[in-house]
Amino acid sequence: MAERLVGVNAPNFEMETALGDGKNFSKVSLKNYKGKWLIMFFYPLDFTFVCPTEITGFSDKYEEFKELNADVLGISTDSVHSHKAWINTSQDQGGLGNLKFPLASDITHQVSKDYGVYVEDEGIATRGLFIIDPDGIIKYQVVHDLNVGRSVSEVIRVLRALQTGGLCPIDWDEGDKLL
Repeated sequence: MAERLVGVNAPNFEMETALGDGKNFSKVSLKNYKGKWLIMFFYPLDFTFVCPTEITGFSDKYEEFKELNADVLGISTDSVHSHKAWINTSQDQGGLGNLKFPLASDITHQVSKDYGVYVEDEGIATRGLFIIDPDGIIKYQVVHDLNVGRSVSEVIRVLRALQTGGLCPIDWDEGDKLL
């Protein structure tokens, strides 16, 4: 059964990552993001078709996230070695090229399970996205079908809305009045 995560402490995690430079590995945990907003998104598999459009889209808008005191973390159940290979493959050959944020490996599938996005019979995560505030509270969650990519512009809009601390009406955008 689905579980609501909005409004609760984000489940802790520790994972290995392939850094966006395609050369190095690191480890990441939730505590690395304390004091910042975290845009954490799950995607199903490396070397697929919809995923690179999202991942490179988040990388293209990374400076906007930084300006909003936010960081970005992509996660799949693939290994860090698969992530590194995908980053080191050019976009015209189905790869990602360099990214401005790391890709984490949920090789044990535990993080995907903790965040409620694990697809048991396929061994992959679905397209789940979470916005976690600087205190580690989940403020937003959305899960998409595997065939539908997310809108990075919408994620930025929602992040800005959450950061107002006010009541944001339908289609609210930066500069609009709060209720």
